[in-house]
Amino acid sequence: MKYFVVTFGCQMNEADSKKIASALESKNYKPALDINKANLVVVNMCSVRQSAVDRVYGIINKLKNSKTKTILTGCILKKDRNKFRKLFDEVINIEDLTQKVEQKHDEKSSAVIPIMTGCNNFCSYCVVPYTRGREKSRPAKEIICEVESLIKRGYKEIWLLGQNVNSYSDIPFPELLRKINNIPGKFLIRFTSSHPKDFSDDLIKAMAECKKVANYLNLPIQSGDDEVLKKMNRPYTVKQYKDLVKKIRKIIPDINLSTDVIVGFPGETEKQFENTAKLFKEIKFSLAYINKYSPRYGTVAEKFEDDISPKEKKHREKVLENIIKETKYEK
Repeated sequence: MKYFVVTFGCQMNEADSKKIASALESKNYKPALDINKANLVVVNMCSVRQSAVDRVYGIINKLKNSKTKTILTGCILKKDRNKFRKLFDEVINIEDLTQKVEQKHDEKSSAVIPIMTGCNNFCSYCVVPYTRGREKSRPAKEIICEVESLIKRGYKEIWLLGQNVNSYSDIPFPELLRKINNIPGKFLIRFTSSHPKDFSDDLIKAMAECKKVANYLNLPIQSGDDEVLKKMNRPYTVKQYKDLVKKIRKIIPDINLSTDVIVGFPGETEKQFENTAKLFKEIKFSLAYINKYSPRYGTVAEKFEDDISPKEKKHREKVLENIIKETKYEK
C-alpha cells in the first residue's frame, strides 16, 4: 500500500505532515512518488487563507475518477470542514493523526520541532485560534530530549516552531533557548514565528548570549499604520515596534530581520499603505512575507467590507517587494 501527503499552509502544517508520514509508515505504508500511484492520499490543509482552501478543490478534482482513498486533515474551519465532508472519504482531526507520533525528518541538515500549538491573540483577520485552539506548550524536557536525539543523528539546524513561539510557557522561552544552546554539538538554532508584544529584554539577551542561535529573526509587523494595527487587534504601535527593532539591533548589530505584512486590509487607505512603505524603507528588512488580504469566515475582519480591489492589492504587494529589493543588503 502506498500513500501520498499533500500539504498546504505554514511550517506547523509541514511538521504535522511529517508526523502523518511516520504514522502511516508504522502501519507498513510506503511513500508514493506520484499522487496518482497512491492507494491513500492525505490532504493536510490550512483554512487561514482562501487560496489554500481553493487549492484543496484542485487536488480533489484531479482524483475525481480515482479509487484512491482520501483523508482531509489539518487546520480546518468548521465551515470548510462541512463543505469538504462530501468530497473526502474521511475528515479527521490533526491531533488524532499525529498525537504521540514521532516526527519524520527527511534530511540530515534541518529539523523542525513544534514546541507549542494554538494562539491566544485573536488578531481580527486570523482563524488560527478557531482551528488550532488556545495555546498549548509541550514540556521543555520532551523538547530538549528530541533536540539531543536529532543532534546525535547529525542534524545541523533546529527550528523551534509555534504560532506565537515566544509566548511558550512551560518554562520561559529564553530559558528554553539557553538549555538547547547548552546541548553539546555543532548546530544552529532558529525560531518562528514571534509576536512583538511578547518579545522580552531577556529574550534579546538570550539571543545575544547563545552562540548557537542564528543571527536571524522573523518579527511580524502586519501594518505600518497605527489605525490599521488597532483594527487588526495587534496590541502595539508602530513606534513600539520600531523601538523594539532598535533595541534588538543595538544588542545584536548583525541580525537579519524579516517580517510578515498584510496589504489591502479592509479600509486601508492609500496614506495608511504609504506609512507601511515608509516603515519598510526605514527598517530595511532582509526579507518580507507579503500577504494580500482575503476575508476568512468566523473572524472579526470578515464583518468589514473587503473594499480594496485585487488589482490594488497586487500593486501594493509589488511596491513593498521593490523596497525590499532595494534595501535588503543595507543592513
